[in-house]
Amino acid sequence: MNSNKIPEPALRRLPWYLSYVKLLKSQGEKYVSSTKIAKKIDVSASQIAKDLSFVEISGKTRVGYDIDELINVLDTFLGFKVIHKAVLFGVGSLGAALLSDSGLEQYGLKIIAGFDVNKSVVDTKIHDIPVYHSDEFIQMNKEIDAEIGILTVPSGVAQEVSDYMISGGIKGVWNFTPFRIRVPSGIVLQNTSLYAHLAVMFNRLDS
Repeated sequence: MNSNKIPEPALRRLPWYLSYVKLLKSQGEKYVSSTKIAKKIDVSASQIAKDLSFVEISGKTRVGYDIDELINVLDTFLGFKVIHKAVLFGVGSLGAALLSDSGLEQYGLKIIAGFDVNKSVVDTKIHDIPVYHSDEFIQMNKEIDAEIGILTVPSGVAQEVSDYMISGGIKGVWNFTPFRIRVPSGIVLQNTSLYAHLAVMFNRLDS
């Protein structure tokens, strides 16, 4: 089933379920019910059943879902089984941390290279991932053929760098900056603002 047809809130919840059932598998469990997932994930059993209906998997009455089948279906549906090549622009502290995160590849994201203009990081490697000067990207991406661009640059150049990545063939932008960039129609944009999430948490703590 095309994941574009699933509501985004449901799509965001599916990795929670996947993570939990993988834990159950590691503990030797064979089946899991939506009620059991609900007790751990803080989502109602009826909502879980509805979310899983989008991935076209059926549970057995009084038994639940086959865990191996559920993991396979969710991994495939979420795109975690296919490796998506990515490049990262902005090798500062956050960018370097992402380059060092080998766990991303387990979820289908392989960062091929980092790009920056800072001479102190250009022509170095972080976690065996090479860092090049940003000016080299368009030519290099003809060979790399990365489809995802990770944006961890300063906010002041976020739009400019996003436009540059797209001109070099990037089809999806994962934006970690607090700046709300604009992308052309047909380009996938995912904003992950650490600062916005911090603001919400601080506000809730102070209330």
